[in-house]
Order: sequence, then C-alpha cells, then structure tokens
Amino acid sequence: MSAAPRRDLRALAASVLRLEAEAILGLVSKLDERFERAVEMLRGCPGRVIVTGIGKSGLVGRKIAATLASTGTPAYFLHPAEGVHGDIGMVARTDVVVALSNSGETDEMLAILPSLKRLGVPIVLLTGNPKSTLARLCDVVLDVSVAEEACPINLAPTSSTTAALAMGDALAMALLDLRGLRPEDYAALHPGGALGWRALFRVADLMHGGDTLPVVTEDATLRAAVEEMTRPRARSAAAGEAPHACGMTTVVDGDGRLVGVITDGDLRRLHLRGIPLDGLCAGAIASRTPKTIGADDLAAKALEVMEGTITSLVVVDDTQRPRGVIHLHDILRAKIV
Repeated sequence: MSAAPRRDLRALAASVLRLEAEAILGLVSKLDERFERAVEMLRGCPGRVIVTGIGKSGLVGRKIAATLASTGTPAYFLHPAEGVHGDIGMVARTDVVVALSNSGETDEMLAILPSLKRLGVPIVLLTGNPKSTLARLCDVVLDVSVAEEACPINLAPTSSTTAALAMGDALAMALLDLRGLRPEDYAALHPGGALGWRALFRVADLMHGGDTLPVVTEDATLRAAVEEMTRPRARSAAAGEAPHACGMTTVVDGDGRLVGVITDGDLRRLHLRGIPLDGLCAGAIASRTPKTIGADDLAAKALEVMEGTITSLVVVDDTQRPRGVIHLHDILRAKIV
C-alpha cells in the first residue's frame, strides 16, 4: 500500500472534513414529521431505549445510548449478534428500540427483528437506505443517507457514520429539551465527573457577602467609596484565602436597596474625561442599573450574565438589597469553566 504524497495530506484532510460537514448539513432538509414521531415515541417510552447496531453502526449506537442516558433518557446498547444468543431477553415490552443500519440489509439486524416484532416494541430506524428490508419493517424510519463517503475510495464508513451520530445527537437534545433537563439535573447524572460537581456550584457558594460585601450609601464621599473598594477582605480566612480588594463597591439608598455600583473603571473614565472628583458623592458617580443575579442561581449562569464584558455581579435578594458580590476570579478558581 503506497502512502499519499505528503503535499496532498492537508488537501485530503480538508476534503474529508468538508464531505462530513456536508453530510450533516444534508440531514437538515430531511427533518420532517417522522423525526417528531420518533422523538414523541422515545419521550413516551415507559421503559428504556434500546439502541442496537453492528460494526461501525454499533459503535455509533453505543455513543447514542450513552448520550441518551446522560441526558435523562434511560438507555442501553444491545449487540444484535449477542441478541440472537439470548441477550434479546434484556428487551421488555415497555421499551423502544433505536436501530442503526446504513444498508438496511444487515444480516444480524434482520435476525433479531422477528423477536423484537413478537414483543411488539416500537422500532425507530436510522438508515442510509429508506427502501430497505429493515425500513419496511420498522415503525419510524429516519433517512440519514449521504451523497458519498469521505473515504477516498468511497468504501469505509465515514460520512455515513458521522450523519448517523449527528442524528442521534439531535434526538437526544430534542428529548433533553422536552424533559426540561436543568444543569443541576445533568450534574446529578454525572456525580463522579467534573461536569457534574462544577455545575452544582451556586452563586451563594462563591460570593463575597456579610462583612466582605463592599457597600456604601449614595451620600457617602468619594474617599469613603474608594476606601471601601480597596479594603482587603477575605471570604474565608479559615480556608487560607488571602485578603484582596474587590475593586468595586455597591451603592445603596437609605433603605439599603441597590442604586448602582462604582468600579475602578468608572473612576478611570471620569478622570480621563477631566471631571473634578473632589466633592462628588458616591451616588453621583455610580453606574446605575448594574447587572445582578440571585444567590440561588448557578455560578455557571453568573458567568453567562457577565458575557465577557464585566468582571463582577451584585447578588441581590427579592427586595433588591445587596447580599453579596461574585467576581469572575471566584468562578475561575472554582473551575466552573
């Protein structure tokens, strides 16, 4: 077997990626009522989703089953060759089967079909041949056919497996959305992974509150505001956290409600504009209507609210009184991202 000239390797790789991307995009026009029927069938399944396929389709099926299970849809993989030797007993009448076969004529898949039909379980088929034997015998057929494989000799499953995998992801994400899966639910399904425990952090776990909350009244002098902004504070001295300044302060009215914030950036911009700072009070220079967040919100949501444009959020209660401040550095230290 002769190797491709090195100068052609990048062009070959680019062709593979382009063909596989086109294979996925080609699925968009094939989304019709059959996709919705498949999703509703899976959503209404009182048992489990059994994913089955052999060869490369089987490997894709294992990934689809894992994605379904990790996003709130109980699922497992059934190897069809093992199925005809007893493993079909794993399937219950309350289950739904998702089958994968690019040709739709795979012997091992056809061999387990009579047993599945006797059980009366609904079957969703992902296939590249909607007119195949399997397609005629399954309840819902999703067309994942591709124009050509990315393989230079158009034989090795490449574009076809990518398309099937993408359609499996589309099914899983549709189910996730319909089930209303929340980040904390996802975390509960991943108790041993970083994705799980990081997603459980709430703003209250990371914010600076109580004595560490920087706050001045709107009639406070500018000097008092600057002192509050630069006062070293540590959220947890017992945990060995070094004291540091927040570089900002909240500004409240006489009733303790938030009216704005002052940041280092606000002071720099006023100075550059040549505005005399002597005699100004905190309320006169505070940025009004700052972005806020609740203490019970997920820290990941706080990161989204920051949107890369701000580094601190004020944590408020239902009466718009400050309870704390969460800084971008607090989120980074917690390895939320």
